[in-house]
Amino acid sequence: MSDDVEDAPVPAKPDAGSKIDPRLLEILVCPVTRSQLSYDAARQELISSAAQLAYPIRDGAPIMLPEEARKLGD
Repeated sequence: MSDDVEDAPVPAKPDAGSKIDPRLLEILVCPVTRSQLSYDAARQELISSAAQLAYPIRDGAPIMLPEEARKLGD
């Protein structure tokens, strides 16, 4: 195994105030538009302004399925 993986901190259970890893945010894109996402810490969502969708983050894992996304404005 890589030393990088072993040294990476793993949160026990994220709470509403937890933050997403900025490196993850850099590589994730909207599956619909392939555009950049922004992070809404209060709602624990990744926002695609281009698609007008908000992807939920559950137990620290982004759910990048369009059918699981909330339409913005809802």
